[in-house]
Amino acid sequence: MEKEELMEKAIGARRLSYTPYSHFPVGAALLCKDGSLFLGANVENSSYPCGMCAERNAIYNAMMHGKTRDDFEALAIVADCEGVCTPCGMCRQVISELFPSEAPIYLGNLNGLIEEESVESLLPKAFSGDDL
Repeated sequence: MEKEELMEKAIGARRLSYTPYSHFPVGAALLCKDGSLFLGANVENSSYPCGMCAERNAIYNAMMHGKTRDDFEALAIVADCEGVCTPCGMCRQVISELFPSEAPIYLGNLNGLIEEESVESLLPKAFSGDDL
């Protein structure tokens, strides 16, 4: 699947977000090596810490279907913003542990802007299980 097609899947997932407070819907699409696709959208709650970001929803969705980081091929994240949509700090930490370091992460917006990043570029010197 080309990055543009994966981004379109993330745009579709974005439509499922629940964002009555921030009004900032985000979509994510996680492609696995076997061709399976797992979507995520951000879901807010009036108790703000109870919400969940799109990229974590996509990764956790895949894991709940038996997938692991060894299965993951690419991740796309998109929102309606001027630049590309970037993951929050919590998502960067989760991505650093659960997403393969060599797999591409596509950050985009609704205007067709797409940038390719890596786990290392999103969170250099990440804290990991090796640090425990």
